[in-house]
Amino acid sequence: MTTPQSPQYSALISVEQLARLQASSTPLMVFDCSFDLMNPPAGHEQYLQAHIPQAVFADLDKNLSAPHGAPGARGEVATSDQAASGGRHPLPTRERFAAWLSSIGFANGMQAVVYDRNGANYCGRLWWMLRWAGHDAAAVLDGGLQSWLAAGQSVKAGEEPSRFRSNFELKTPLETLKTADQVQGELGQPTQTLIDARAPARYRGEVEPLDPVAGHIPGALNRPFASNIAADGRFKPAALLRAEFDELLAGRDPSTVVHQCGSGVSAVPNLLAMRIAGLPPTALFAGSWSEWCSKPDRPVERG
Repeated sequence: MTTPQSPQYSALISVEQLARLQASSTPLMVFDCSFDLMNPPAGHEQYLQAHIPQAVFADLDKNLSAPHGAPGARGEVATSDQAASGGRHPLPTRERFAAWLSSIGFANGMQAVVYDRNGANYCGRLWWMLRWAGHDAAAVLDGGLQSWLAAGQSVKAGEEPSRFRSNFELKTPLETLKTADQVQGELGQPTQTLIDARAPARYRGEVEPLDPVAGHIPGALNRPFASNIAADGRFKPAALLRAEFDELLAGRDPSTVVHQCGSGVSAVPNLLAMRIAGLPPTALFAGSWSEWCSKPDRPVERG
């Protein structure tokens, strides 16, 4: 007689589904990825005030990005101990990321659930990175901490006890990472459709609060990441997301899409939304606008 396996979640997970997992014997790790771009320490402070029981804090700057100034963070070819992308939030290499997962006790057989307080903006980064590391059992808590609280679920304050170190092993990537050179090499070609997740005013180049150059990559379409979230804080229904992306793409092949934003973080909700909508797998330009505009010879479009 075989023992039935626990369900595996690889896109979204509801509050009710997570609560059932927590009450079961499923190997599970929950991650709180709350962050504030203008006040980086605020995310950890919020975590200390209230988080889902047993959740581990994942800091965008410290855990989900390579150290600023690391070799590879300015567009050079990355090696095993360098950044895997450029930009303001350069991706750590897969090896560096795997070492962090091992240090907090995350193992290959675990279900990962990620959440934040920011409309899936920051937790999407960890979801994507886990899949990039070859880990399919990773899901975003639909509605984030707000939905957890609205359902009457309990929270904890303070730090969680540390776990025993594991030995997380990298597998074949389940996501595609694009470099600045690859994006530039296919600029204007039907083999590539860029979707920029920044706010319209930043996309048009009317304002630029974070990067030295205003504007967008020529030919990029604009879909602000918050467009994927309904009034209740959850992702819109799959059929609605499909209709919206079909309208945006206007006949372009969805499989050619490369997502980008300012630093590769808020692009992920668009990537996840396309997956929820049942569209083909898409790619991420992690360096995004902050890496693109760091070289003056790269073209810029405004308006």
